[in-house]
Formats: sequence, structure tokens, C-alpha cells
Amino acid sequence: MIRTHDAGTLRAEHVGQTVTLAGWVARRRDHGGVAFIDLREGSGYVQVVIRDEEVARPLRSEFCLRVVGEVSARPEGNANPHLPSGEIEVVASKIQVLSESSALPFPIEEHQATPVSEEIRLRYRYLDLRREDMARNLRMRADVTRIIREVMAAHDFLDVETPFLTRSTPEGARDFLVPVRLQPGSWYALPQSPQLFKQLLMVAGLERYFQIARCFRDEDFRADRQPEFTQLDIELSFPDVEDIYALTEEILVRLWREVVGHEISTPIPRMTYHEAVSRFGIDRPDLRFGCELVDFTDYFADTPFRVFRGPGSPPEGHGRGPGSSPEGRSSPKGEDWHVGAVVMPGGASQPRKQLDAWQDWARSRGAKGLAYVLVGEDGTLAGPVAKNLSETEREHLAGHAGAAPGDCVFFAAGTSAEAHGLLAATRLEVGERCGLIDH
Repeated sequence: MIRTHDAGTLRAEHVGQTVTLAGWVARRRDHGGVAFIDLREGSGYVQVVIRDEEVARPLRSEFCLRVVGEVSARPEGNANPHLPSGEIEVVASKIQVLSESSALPFPIEEHQATPVSEEIRLRYRYLDLRREDMARNLRMRADVTRIIREVMAAHDFLDVETPFLTRSTPEGARDFLVPVRLQPGSWYALPQSPQLFKQLLMVAGLERYFQIARCFRDEDFRADRQPEFTQLDIELSFPDVEDIYALTEEILVRLWREVVGHEISTPIPRMTYHEAVSRFGIDRPDLRFGCELVDFTDYFADTPFRVFRGPGSPPEGHGRGPGSSPEGRSSPKGEDWHVGAVVMPGGASQPRKQLDAWQDWARSRGAKGLAYVLVGEDGTLAGPVAKNLSETEREHLAGHAGAAPGDCVFFAAGTSAEAHGLLAATRLEVGERCGLIDH
């Protein structure tokens, strides 16, 4: 190695030692003929002091340097508590430029103050990855895969790589196809998952398999979809449900403890899919805050408000038997119709402009709008929905929703999937706007 120490590892105990460092110029400051450079490399930063103006003059951001100098304690009052090496500095006796840098397309260190488009960042990916947060992501991912492999090895799982070039198999999306040069008209398919291969391994008697597998799926772009992604793929023979729970919890506990520094208590709470959708509208709920959904389907079974009554329901004033329409036919809404609500604490104080903005937000998600009722400080209900409800419905609505005076109750009505989907998104938005989520 052309360096004797890593810059980010230097501490007060190294004072007086002569060290050789190598890295990039992250920042430069000039004070009275003395240049101060923050030298950055994989282990972190250290401040380098250059007293020779002629040597310091040509140095700019992202120059790659080799520095020889003596570690010195910073003058009293100049220590940087935010930097692990903040108690010391390196007084340079020799500077060697290993590589110069042209003008940068965007700032590396002050990137948060200067927004940069994703297109530019990807074009200069080698510069983007020099940013501290991007490099931290890569290191964290490496730690995650290392810990996963340690846990799986401790349970005698075999890490088996399965082929990338295979034949097409029916799965949940379209395949990415690769032409076979030696057989024109024939194609390989990139795997959407290693499903067939791991089943083959189980039949072959290997019993315990895992793989940090790369998967490829040709599907439309969405926020939670990517054409290629990595998954932890596990298969084992002769397990029961508790075996799967225990293995999964051990992996999660190790990851959160060693990567994030957070201790997860076990057993991790469990809920069924039906319970998750009923309480939170989604099968992967955020449990950091309350605001659970409230079912109003039966509550509004005979409401005069046609939006909540649903398609195929009898008009106001007509009796209705279960599952019947005015003509006696089965109701088109059937059992799939759902009316639900979520309470926004203190939401009744929102101005009309903000309430209208909620409608635009809902329409941006493909809904027709977001019905709401405002609960006044005296308990009276206000808003366009309240005036369309019966006296009995208005009287008990706040109690059924669990709303207090000053709250806003948002409603969604439609098929179960539509209503729960909108309510789940509304719940998260309420959590963000009301500061209920501990980030």
C-alpha cells in the first residue's frame, strides 16, 4: 500500500507520528496563507494543513493526493466534535498529486444544498458514489448480506447459485429474453425467481437452501417495482410454521441490532392478512402510530347518502333485504362493497383550501375524491357529507369513528380493494402531516 494509515482512523494517540495518506480533496479552506484540506477516503475524513502556498495553489475539489505529514493535535478550541478524527490534523511535509480533477458537473460534498437531477447523477455515477450517504448505503448492504450468510450458515443452509440463463416459466410478470446466438430464433429467459431450481434441490435431498438471488421481471414501472431486484430466497424440507417464524426473526434481530443498533423484541407480533387489511387497509402496515381504520359498511347500510349506499342499493325510502335490489335482483355491490373511515386528529381546524387539496391528493391516486366530516368543538358535524346523512347517523357517527371534538373523519367507499387502498394511503398521509410517525 502506498499509505501507512487510513485517514479516518487517525486519533489523538497518533499525535507525533509521521503518516502517509492517500485520498481525495473533499473541501478546501484558505486562511492567511495556510490551506486546510479535508482529505476523504473509504475510512472517513482527516484535516490536512498545507503551509506552502505554491503547493496548495493548484489543488481543487476531487484532486487525488498522496500526503506525507505529521499528526498534530488541533489548537485549543479548533477541535471538530462532529468528526471522528476531529481532535487532530496532519501537517503536510510532502504533497503528491496522483490524479487531477476537471471542473465537477455537480458538488460532491454540498449536494444537499444543491439539488441534482437523477439523470445527471447516473451519468456521473462514479462521482455520485463518492457522496457519503451513497457510499454508506453500499457498505450497509454489504453488512446485511454478510449477516444473512452468517445466520444461514449457522443453521446448516447451503448457499447455492442457480442459473441466470434458463427457459421461460409461467410466473407473475413477463420475462426478459436473451437471444441464443448459436440457435437463431431461440431465446433464454432471465429468472423471475429461482422457484423451479430450489424445488429441484429439495427433491434432490439437499433439504436446506438459500440464495441472495437476483431476479428479473419485465413489468410496468411503479414506486414499489423494479425490473431487477435482489431477494433472500429460502427453501427447506420438513419444516413447520414455527421453524419459518424462528429463522426469519433471528435474521431480522441480527440485522436490526448490528446494522441499525436497534433491539427487536421477540416474538415479533403477528397478524393475519385479513386483520391487517381490516385495521390498516394494507398487508404491510406502518405500526409506528395508531389511526386504525373504522368499518362503516353496516353503519351506512340504509343511509340516504347514495355515495355510501353503493351501486344497486334501493333508493331512499325503500325497504331493502340483504343482497337484494329494488327489482329483487342480487345487488351489484354484493359483499365486495366497503365503506370505511380514518380519523385525522385535530383535522377539523383545516381551512377549506386545505380540505380541497385533500381532494386533489385523492384524485392523483385514481380516486374520485375523499369524503370528510368535521367534528366541531361542541360535537356538531360539519362538511358536505354531514348534511346528506340522517339524524341518527349524524348523532352516532363520531362515537362509531372514535373521533373527538376538533377531529376530521375521512371516508372512502367503493369495492373493498379500492376503499381499503385509499384509506391506507390516507392513514399514512395523516400520520405524516400530523407528525405521528417517529422517523
